[in-house]
Amino acid sequence: MVRASGVFKFATILFVFIVAIFLTFQLLDINLDLKLHDIFARSTSNEGSEYFKSIKPVKIKCGLVRECPTGHFAFKMASGAASVVGPRICLEDKILMSSVKNNVGRGINIALVNGKTGELLKTAYFDMWGGDVAPLIKFLKEIEDGTVVLMASFDDPATKLNDEARKLIADLGSSIISQLGFRDNWVFVGGKGIKTKSPFEQHIKNSADTNKFDGWPEVLEMEGCIPQRI
Repeated sequence: MVRASGVFKFATILFVFIVAIFLTFQLLDINLDLKLHDIFARSTSNEGSEYFKSIKPVKIKCGLVRECPTGHFAFKMASGAASVVGPRICLEDKILMSSVKNNVGRGINIALVNGKTGELLKTAYFDMWGGDVAPLIKFLKEIEDGTVVLMASFDDPATKLNDEARKLIADLGSSIISQLGFRDNWVFVGGKGIKTKSPFEQHIKNSADTNKFDGWPEVLEMEGCIPQRI
């Protein structure tokens, strides 16, 4: 009887000892998990956030491929698409003309910008299919020296153009205006008082053999950096 009682006590002590060891390991595991969680949380909230901040993409004005150097204005523009979507002109990350702004129309679309500050001075469009060339000529003659001139075609930019209007646009630096024809696509950046021909000009002829749309050539896009006037 005494022996049985001794065995029972030994078994009880062994059981308590095993339970104590089990509980100790459980507490250690919980504490370890908490520490690991805390370390991970601090890592993701501090180092991780700093890492993602460091790789945040840089936004370039008007969506250009690369930034313009100091003393230049970033621009991006597109001609109209057939007779459906109007042209779009962006300067220094500001949309100057577009269908969304509701300030474009059939013919030649023009934005005038201060060559020193980049400030938008005026926008206008002139219908060269059903309109009159006289308002365009008057507008061109009133442009002041030092003004940057951005032009984009929409639908038909040329039918009503005459020699006087073409000469005035050529004086702004255009090399192509003398060739501009019915439903051609054309984009151009020049300036009043420019001494040379502008490097910012693109032209595509209306041709049944190459037209992307039915009766119209594909859209022209052009981007670059305009030197600031001093």
